[in-house]
Amino acid sequence: MRKIIIMLDSTCDMSPEMLEKYDVEYIPMGVSIGDKEYPATLEWKDFKPSEYYKIMESGTRVFTIQVSEQQFTERFTKILDEGNDVIYISCSSGLSGSIHMAEIARKKVLEGRTEGKIICIDSLMSGLGQAMMGIRASELRAEGKDIEEIGKIIEDEKMYYNQWGTVGNLTYLAKAGRVKASKAFFGNLFGVKPIIISSVKGANVAYKKVKGRKAAIEELAQSVADTIADSENRIVGITNADCPEEAEQLKQLIIAKGVKCKEIVISSLGPILGASCGPKTLIAYNYGKKKDYLGDE
Repeated sequence: MRKIIIMLDSTCDMSPEMLEKYDVEYIPMGVSIGDKEYPATLEWKDFKPSEYYKIMESGTRVFTIQVSEQQFTERFTKILDEGNDVIYISCSSGLSGSIHMAEIARKKVLEGRTEGKIICIDSLMSGLGQAMMGIRASELRAEGKDIEEIGKIIEDEKMYYNQWGTVGNLTYLAKAGRVKASKAFFGNLFGVKPIIISSVKGANVAYKKVKGRKAAIEELAQSVADTIADSENRIVGITNADCPEEAEQLKQLIIAKGVKCKEIVISSLGPILGASCGPKTLIAYNYGKKKDYLGDE
């Protein structure tokens, strides 16, 4: 019987422990720092999270490198040649071209084959929201669901994963084109903290503003409490860009608001998302209310 390989990418921000626990793989993107390129590993092989974010705080610009068609082709070919099938859950098409590259590779690899299946899913999400879809797929696989059943369930549920984030400094989002430079300047000046969600198009958009870091963290916890559903069967995820104490604070706030879930997991914001959001970014993810924010403004 063909095994189903569940594959994500570097934007899923899963810890090595989570990858092992749920038997999930990922295909690494890359980052460019100065004149050097590094694989964006979730094991943080080339530098620790604290070192990475200190590089950014020093003013050095970090650029991201997406997975190429060739890399997808090689990985898909290897999986199928070993007698397995694959479900790839990509970073949002609103943030990355990964799903496009994967679809091209999928068609190329399947051409002329009589066996082997590849399903590519645009998560319209990133970070632990994307990871939670991978975890869900892993659980469905353990229940004995086939690849088509798993793919359909993930597609049907993907709009119910919510993201609630805030950043330490708006400058990084401005450089990444997420906010205008003028808004970033005045936001930093007056201590305005945006609450960043994932829109129905899979883009990261600031839909609300609060004054101060403390209020922003409180807003993240309240947003999880207000929107969570099927909590006893789902995890809540928290990622942080070198602010682990605040991540733990957010976890305790969520618990204090009466949220009862399967588990609250904390991981580091990975190199790819970190390059756009910057140090001190803090994000919570939960399954619950269907996304309806267009984010067209």
